[in-house]
Amino acid sequence: MAITLAIANQKGGVGKTTTAVNLSAALKAVKKRVLLIDIDPQGNATMGCGVDKYTLENTVCELLLDECSINKAIVHVDESGIDVLGSNTDLIAAEIALLRGQNSEYKLKNAINSVASQYDYVIIDCPPSLNMLTINAFTASDGIIIPMQCEYYALEGLSALIQTIDKIKATTNPDLEITGLVRTMYDNRNNLSNEVSLQLQQYFSHKVFKTIVPRNVKLAEAPSFGQDAISYARSSKGAISYISLASEVLRKTSMN
Repeated sequence: MAITLAIANQKGGVGKTTTAVNLSAALKAVKKRVLLIDIDPQGNATMGCGVDKYTLENTVCELLLDECSINKAIVHVDESGIDVLGSNTDLIAAEIALLRGQNSEYKLKNAINSVASQYDYVIIDCPPSLNMLTINAFTASDGIIIPMQCEYYALEGLSALIQTIDKIKATTNPDLEITGLVRTMYDNRNNLSNEVSLQLQQYFSHKVFKTIVPRNVKLAEAPSFGQDAISYARSSKGAISYISLASEVLRKTSMN
């Protein structure tokens, strides 16, 4: 059965989608079968994989509204080899419907279960908010990877996310755990980055991935070409960091 990992942080601009797309590509590069689910109405992960969110007939929205099966909504990306379940702004309508429905927290989980034997990893790119879509993702997941930009407000936002995770553990998914925190957009010349990094290691110790994702031009450029960084510039520091992160994820998840 697939291992499902949600990439989440309610703070925007921390490298969440970049992590979801490039971790998926890195896992595929080591021969894992990967499904990337974009459950963010912005659809950035969808576009970043080279899938046009504007022309998709079936998306996460139709899936959550019971208008299509998950297999009908999955798109295969030839270049990276990953499968993508895309999204666009239509997903906002699904979120409203989920709020009105019964047991709607389990919609995504049930859909993933129906295809779990086809994949080794399911990666979910969550929206930058703690809403019904995020709750669906957390309910469906085995673990959560939290991208953290090492800046002043990082730890403050993290406490709210951990409270949400604890609520999900107490209600819909008792087995949910934090797989790890990954430091992103890192600049080692910045004293604040170094200080926050040390704080993260102090408070979360073994939960902090050793891999640090640097600020990198190639990581920023790749989405504009509809590519992950590994396909776009495999030898770049950004791509190498996500290949390293994938290795850590493989080790951590194989131990569980």
